[in-house]
Amino acid sequence: MEQFLENIININDAVNSFVWVKIGLFLLIGTGILMTIVTKFFQLTHIRHWWKKTGGGVFDKKSHNKGEKGSVSQFQALCTALAATIGTGNIAGVSAAICLGGPGAVFWMWVAAFFGMMTNYSENVLGIFFRRKNDEGEWSGGAMYYLQDGLGRYKGCRNIGRFLAVLFSCFAALASFGIGNMGQVNKITLNLESAFFSDITNDLTVFGNIKLIPLSIGIILMITAGVIIIGGLKRIAAVAEKIVPFMAVAYILGALIVIIINIRLFPAAFVAIFKFAFGIKPVAGAAAGIVIRDVITQGCKRGVFSNEAGLGSSVMVHSNSDVKEPVKQGMWGIFEVFADTFIVCTMTAMVILTSGYIDLSTGLVKEGVDDATLVAKAFSNIFGKGGEWFIAVAILLFAFTTVLGWSHYGSKAVEYLINTKAAKVYKILFVLIIIAGALMESSLAWDISDTFNGLMMIPNLIGVVALFPLVKKITDNYIARRLKDKKDVRPMLSFDPEIQEEHEALVEKGAE
Repeated sequence: MEQFLENIININDAVNSFVWVKIGLFLLIGTGILMTIVTKFFQLTHIRHWWKKTGGGVFDKKSHNKGEKGSVSQFQALCTALAATIGTGNIAGVSAAICLGGPGAVFWMWVAAFFGMMTNYSENVLGIFFRRKNDEGEWSGGAMYYLQDGLGRYKGCRNIGRFLAVLFSCFAALASFGIGNMGQVNKITLNLESAFFSDITNDLTVFGNIKLIPLSIGIILMITAGVIIIGGLKRIAAVAEKIVPFMAVAYILGALIVIIINIRLFPAAFVAIFKFAFGIKPVAGAAAGIVIRDVITQGCKRGVFSNEAGLGSSVMVHSNSDVKEPVKQGMWGIFEVFADTFIVCTMTAMVILTSGYIDLSTGLVKEGVDDATLVAKAFSNIFGKGGEWFIAVAILLFAFTTVLGWSHYGSKAVEYLINTKAAKVYKILFVLIIIAGALMESSLAWDISDTFNGLMMIPNLIGVVALFPLVKKITDNYIARRLKDKKDVRPMLSFDPEIQEEHEALVEKGAE
C-alpha cells in the first residue's frame, strides 16, 4: 500500500510540475497579456468606468436587484465568486509564496493579477454570452459552454470543442472534492485544533483511534454546509452576500492594525518586494539564495491559486447573474481579481513582511518559522493568544465560504456531464465528503486536486485564446454604445437568437 501511494505521489508530482511550471504559468500570463492588448488595456483605460459599475457602485440598488427566476443579483454573483476565491490561499498561500520565493514573489503575484484581471473579464464575458437556461429554469454557463458552442463553431472544431468541454467538466468536478472541499475543511480543522483545543485534541478519541475534536468539527461543518448547499444557489448566494463583505472587512482591519503597529518596518518591506523580485543571491549568513525562476513561479502560482483567474471556475457562478450585458459581468470579474489579490493578499503580505520573521536584508525566512504558522505568529505578536484565535476564525470563514462556492462549480460541471438530477446527487455526496476532510491527515488529496485544478485551466484557456476575437468584438460593441461615441448599434448579448432578442428588448427599455 505504501509503495502504491508513493507511486501515486510521484506521478502526481510529475503531472503537477508539467501542468503548472512547464506550460501552465506561461499560458496563464500569455493569455492575460493577449486579452489586455486586444481590449486596449481595458483595466487601465476604463478604470473609472469599471470601478463605478462594480466596487464604487456596490450600494447601487440595481446591483442588488434579485431579478428574474433562476438568477442571482450581480452583487450576489460577485460575493459567491469571492466566497470561492477568498480562501486559505489568501493567508496560507501568500505565506507559502514568501517563504519559498522570498518577498519578490509578491511583485509577481501583482503582475499575474494585473493581467489576470482581463483573463477573468474575458471568461465572464464569454460565460454570459454563451449561457442558457437548464430544465429547471436556472442559468447555466461556464467554460464548457463556450468551448462547446464557441470554439466548437469554428470549422472542423466541433468535436474538439465538445471534447475539451467534457475534459474541463471532469477536472472541475474532481477538483471540487479536493481544493474545494477536503483541503479547505482540513485547514479549518487544523487551525481550530491549534487555536482552541491544542491541549486536549490528542487525548479524546472515539470508535478506536478517531479523534473526537476533528470529528465534531467535521460533523458541525457538514450539517451547516448541508443546510446551505442543498438549498441551492440562491441560498448559497444569500449567505455569501452577508459573510463575504464582513469577513473581508474584518480581516483587512485586523491586518491594518498589525501593519500600523509595525509601521517602522513598512518602508523596508515595500522596498524588499521590488528588490528581490528578480531573485535573491546568497549573502553572508545565508547558505542559499532563491533563483528568479522560483520567485516568479511562486508569485504567479500562488496568485492564481488565490484569485482563480484563468481556471474557468468562478465564471460558473458569474453566469447566474441577472445581468444582460456580458461586459457588465466582465467588469465584476476585474473587480474580483482586484479585491482578492491587490487588497486581501497584499494585506497578508505586508503583515508577514513587517512581522520581523522575514530578514528584509536577505529576503529569507528566519529560523523557527514556517509558512503554516507565519501569519498566526505575526498576529499573535500584536494581539497575543487572541491573534491566533482571530486567524483561526478568519480561516474558518474564508475556507468555509470557499466550500460553498465550489459546491456550485462542481454541481454545474456534473449538470453539464449528466443532468440536473445527477447534480443534486453530487451535492449530497459533496456534503458527506466534508467529514473526510476533517479527519484526513495526508496532504495527498490536496496535492491531487491541485493538479486537477491546473488541468481544468488548460482547456479553459484554450477556449479563451481561441475566442479572443469575439471578446474584442463584444467589448468594442459595448464601448461604442456606452462609453465612446454612444452609437446606435445593435448590442451583442447572446449567441442564442431568442435570448438575444429578449435581452435586447430589456436593454432598450433601460432595464439594464
